Amino acid sequence: MQKKTIINVGSINVDHVYRVPYFVKPGETLPTISYQRVLGGKGANQSVALARAGEKVRHVGAIGEDHRWILDELSKAAVAVDDITVADVPTGHALIQVDDNAENCILLYPGANHALALDDIGGIFKTAEPDSWVLFQNEMPNLGEMIVLAKAAGAKVAVNPAPFDTAARDIPFDKIDLLIVNDIEAEELAASLPGGDEQALTRLCPLVIITRGTKGAICHSAGENIEVPAFVVEAVDTTGAGDTFVGYILSSLASGMNIANAMQRASAASALAVTKPGASVAIPTSAEVQAFIDKQNEA
Repeated sequence: MQKKTIINVGSINVDHVYRVPYFVKPGETLPTISYQRVLGGKGANQSVALARAGEKVRHVGAIGEDHRWILDELSKAAVAVDDITVADVPTGHALIQVDDNAENCILLYPGANHALALDDIGGIFKTAEPDSWVLFQNEMPNLGEMIVLAKAAGAKVAVNPAPFDTAARDIPFDKIDLLIVNDIEAEELAASLPGGDEQALTRLCPLVIITRGTKGAICHSAGENIEVPAFVVEAVDTTGAGDTFVGYILSSLASGMNIANAMQRASAASALAVTKPGASVAIPTSAEVQAFIDKQNEA
């Protein structure tokens, strides 16, 4: 089957990652154990995940003149960068603390990500292949309007509304084909609906996949619930786990894989990602994921 190019409209950040014994307290000066500067942003991470999963990806986003190296970094990861705007504002960045429990806390500056105008994007959707996927997250402006434009162009729409905020409740869910949320986001969305449980989310979108960390993931679709457990690994850094899952689940579904196998593949990819420090740099290749699954099946 000929693969169709996936368009991902998403944030691009420079991640400044500080390893710390614990999260810094108000008024405290805390020496860090280590420091990394790496490519990040939910959008960029998910584009890299899609590419490493074996997909053709066009990334739509914006950076500043201060970090043109990002274009080379994404290109090396096999992500097409022709639709990335270089704006006259600083590149978005994140200050990330990772503690001894592999948990993280993040301070985010949107920068050039919010310089991307809606007029710059509408024409791109018209160049999408018929019935191909467009992916969105919630770190870009005009999310609702972009979803409407993508759907009007004939694309299938996948949305990971993270980081979740009150505005995410106003997303035009009737235009979405695939909704990917974590358990906290699912609970907040469901609370605004009659019934107030996860099952109610299928009234928003026909295919809802909920990630639950070490509890695995569950899919709600047309009255059917499919659940997969998480793989047990020794976590080093959980920063890019969710983005890895999103890239791999969309890759698997776009390739025609059934939901159960797609969720297992995405869960395996995110498990491997947390065993290494960093976000995009820790995302495994498709071959690494398959080898991991095969090894788990032999155990």
